[in-house]
Amino acid sequence: MQICRSIAAIRDAVAGFRAEGQSIGLVTTMGALHAGHMSLIDAARRDHGRVVATIFVNPTQFGDPKDLETYPRTEEADLAMLEAAGCDAVLIPRADEIYPEGDETIVETRDLAVRLHGAVRPGHFRGVATVVTKLFNITRPDAAYFGEKDYQQLQVIRRMARDLHMNIDIVGVPTMREADGLAMSSRNVRLGPEDRAAAVVLNRALDRAERMAIERASPAQIEAAIRACLADEPRATLTGLDLARPGDLAPLSQSADIPLSEPVAIMISAQFGEVLLIDQREIAP
Repeated sequence: MQICRSIAAIRDAVAGFRAEGQSIGLVTTMGALHAGHMSLIDAARRDHGRVVATIFVNPTQFGDPKDLETYPRTEEADLAMLEAAGCDAVLIPRADEIYPEGDETIVETRDLAVRLHGAVRPGHFRGVATVVTKLFNITRPDAAYFGEKDYQQLQVIRRMARDLHMNIDIVGVPTMREADGLAMSSRNVRLGPEDRAAAVVLNRALDRAERMAIERASPAQIEAAIRACLADEPRATLTGLDLARPGDLAPLSQSADIPLSEPVAIMISAQFGEVLLIDQREIAP
């Protein structure tokens, strides 16, 4: 595996892969890798001759400087996991190369970035869209792979790629979960034992919502049940709950008071101590 610490180095590596006639799948990460990231590498490996990853803790998507400072950084372990998974090259750039002095260009989806979870974390999706655009331009992949757990992020990136005519397939990969149902996240390592045990409430709430959808409950009843489930866990503070149409995240077209008759994307964000976690699920009646 080629370890590239500059834009020039990863471009040389990609040029070599192209000279071999290989297609390229990209997995962008902020490090602190886990099995969920490896599922993205595996998906890219199945579809493409070469897999490129990036490790970059992107400062522009953090609203809280303390959150950026405490974000886990485990480079040695990350590189070992990537190599074992068959990654061909990894870019680990400096922040001042990604954002050179005088940098002032941003990329933002005007609506998707400020609704739903974006209202909880102002500027977050602007930072995501901007850095992903930079990484796409640097690596020029055929496809890029993103986890469905970050559901709104996936829709933002899909819309961005469509609107800017990027010739890149954006592939969503199902959420990987721990044995107790907690969605895998690099932030999980920051949870203390009590908060870690409490965090499974997110998956429990989504399970309840799915059962209620099958039983033809209304959107209002489903939302109330999710809120009640989170309220029963004293260590969880609900910070965002959205029910929206899958894909474009538009409001549901039906009344909230009649039985659910169309698929819905449910997105939850909750605070456990100092750690903000998200989870999501698409459900259908």
